[in-house]
Amino acid sequence: MQRPTIIDIEASGFGRGSYPIEVGFVAPDGALFCGLIRPESDWLHWDGAAEALHGISRELLLEHGRPARWIAQQLNTRLAGCTVYCDGWGHDFTWLARLYDAVGLRPSFKLEDLRRLLNEDEAQRWKSATEAVRARQALTRHRASSDARVLQLALDEVKGAVSC
Repeated sequence: MQRPTIIDIEASGFGRGSYPIEVGFVAPDGALFCGLIRPESDWLHWDGAAEALHGISRELLLEHGRPARWIAQQLNTRLAGCTVYCDGWGHDFTWLARLYDAVGLRPSFKLEDLRRLLNEDEAQRWKSATEAVRARQALTRHRASSDARVLQLALDEVKGAVSC
């Protein structure tokens, strides 16, 4: 099985008013892309609990984030025509829609739920596989590209492929 492209999005919080603050993906060959997103002027929602999880402050985004249009264009260029998988489709779809709506673009790729790649047995082993990979990678914070990499390695693990 060829590895799928996996995407992950960190956000300002959950629920109404939340927006993407970082997007990262890992390609089938393991290459990573990650970018912080400078909030649009009407993106105001901020949840301190979400910040504690990902460790990204609003000030960091304002200082080092890339414009939303740049991020959307990069995703479109790098993922054109691909099916891209995520583990939180309901949230990730909404946050990608918010990103693309803000800049008047449409995604050039299709977003799918990673669970579609798992059979019943694999789905039952999924949580323990992701926890084991995260522990081996010694990751303590949730960041978009490293989370995408964890998901890809966990998928290798539940599918019986060799994990690196």
